[in-house]
This record gives sequence, C-alpha cells and structure tokens, in this order.
Amino acid sequence: MSSLFGSGEISTSDEYLHEITGFIRVHKDGRCERFLGNEKLPAGIDSSTGVQSNDVVISSETNLFARIYIPKTATSNRKLPVLIYFHGGGFVVESPTSPNYHPTLNHLTAESNVIAVSVDYRLPPEYPLPVGYDDCWEAAQWIASHGSGHGPDPWLNKFADFSKVFFAGDSAGANIAHNLAIRFGSGRIAGINLEGIILIHPYFGGSDPIGSELGKNKQLKAFTDQFWKVANPSGSGLDDPLFNPEKDPNLSGLGCSKILLAVAEKDCLRDRGLHYKELMEKSGWAGKVEMLESKDEDHVFWFDHVSENACTFFDTISTFINHNS
Repeated sequence: MSSLFGSGEISTSDEYLHEITGFIRVHKDGRCERFLGNEKLPAGIDSSTGVQSNDVVISSETNLFARIYIPKTATSNRKLPVLIYFHGGGFVVESPTSPNYHPTLNHLTAESNVIAVSVDYRLPPEYPLPVGYDDCWEAAQWIASHGSGHGPDPWLNKFADFSKVFFAGDSAGANIAHNLAIRFGSGRIAGINLEGIILIHPYFGGSDPIGSELGKNKQLKAFTDQFWKVANPSGSGLDDPLFNPEKDPNLSGLGCSKILLAVAEKDCLRDRGLHYKELMEKSGWAGKVEMLESKDEDHVFWFDHVSENACTFFDTISTFINHNS
C-alpha cells in the first residue's frame, strides 16, 4: 500500500459530512479540520541554497497570494525561466508555506536556476472546484502582467524571461498544470510563452479502473477517488474531463510544445500517469512527452531532496527547463 495514503481505509462514520482518513474531516456544520500542511514556514533567505523568497498578494478580494523564489545567482543581466508551481494535497490540504513545499521550492529554484512562483490557491470544500483552477489562472495572468517590466513585483520585472514559462505541479497540482495548459491552448495569456508543463505523479482518474486499479490498488483507487468527490461535488463525477483526460475532446489543443511526466514505480497513481502519456501521444497534439520513472519509489518521494532518485528527479527537471528540445 502507498505510504502517503496509509492503508487506504475509507471511513464509514456518519458522524461527519466527509472524512478522508489522515487528510481532512468535514463536520456537518461545514467546519473543516485538516491534518496535513497546517504548519507555516516564513519566506526569507534559505541558508542551505541561498534562495530568497517573498510573499505577494495577487488579489486582496480573495486573499489569493503566491510565494516567489529567486536563486542566489539571479542577475538583471540574464533573465531566468519562470516556473509557476501548483502544490499537491488532493486539492483539499497543503499550501506553498508548508514544510513539504517551501523547502522543496527552495531546492527546485536553486537546482533549475529559475524564478519560481508557488500559488496559494483556495481549497475545497470551502471553495469547491473550479475555484482552485480559476485562482491559478488568475495567478498566471498576474505574472504575465510583468511582461512589460512594469508589473507590481520587482523580482518578476527584473529577472523573469516570459518567453520561457512552465506550469508545474505534483499530484493534484499536476492536474491543475495540465488543465491550465488546456485552457491556455484555447485562450492564450498575452505576454507569456508557455514552453512546457511538468507533471509530477499526476492525480487523474476515471470511473473505470485501469491497470493495477483492477487488482492490488483497487482499494487505493477508492481511497484517492474521495478527494475528487469532495473537491468537485457539482461536477460530472469521476469522468469529468478535468479529472479524466480521456473524456476531454480538447487534448490535442494543449497549449505548449513539451511535457515532462514523472511517475513512481510504487505509486498507486502510476498507471494513470502512463495512461495520460498514451492519450497525449494518440490525441494529435503536436508536442513531445518526456517521461521519468523512479524505481522503488512511492508518491511524492522527492520531498526528501537528497536520495539518489530525488537527485535524478531534480536534475531531470533542470534539464527539461534549461535545454531546448
């Protein structure tokens, strides 16, 4: 069983409106308890990488904010690729400020030599999807407003190369990155060139089980499906095109030229990632899918940063961003 998802046991208690064991509990009065991502780490200078970070408000009306990261090598003489990052957490937990994501973005910024923007989108069930998608789209538009060099954030004005923009995310964040690239394909954001997307252990699904979901991961499919049902209660279920790319008629219009897909051998979502690769390659999309599979690893293993497989993972992302295909 996947270590992140525990035993995959589904709560049968009728005491709560929703309960995803180990992640979230929704009381009948609407109050939510979250069991991951509650600790907040401050922005600042990271002692181990030299990366600087700063929090910026994108919308005071919705309290949408992002944490921006620049590497210690940043200079106004050389513009840096822009990595717009969407965190994971099944759409319902986590944030850019958490002990999982803040150190990871420091590391990713240093290793890939990018200016990174980690978006704090609003979470279901208080803000059901598509609110999270719309928040992330608004963040991308806000970032693009710096293309003239006169936007509200001085780091983006000074250091960002808007001809090399990437959407990236893990798990639910990878789902967001894909769906924003689909949206970008049908209505591009002026001022940025979306060169590629980086999908790390993406959270996709569907009503019909595939691969290991028919056998050893049958229980875990039922467990992970809960996140989508809580996050998007008014959608069209597990075959909503936002969750099941096979049902999306617009796949061929994905608005970038390359995808880096990362899967992990022991991850219960691995087969969904492989299926996504097949779908994209058969869709008529003109771009290229590159894939990294990490052997003997589970979902989001790379939070540790230092294992051999984690180092390979970060090196692969850096190469994808910094070398033209």
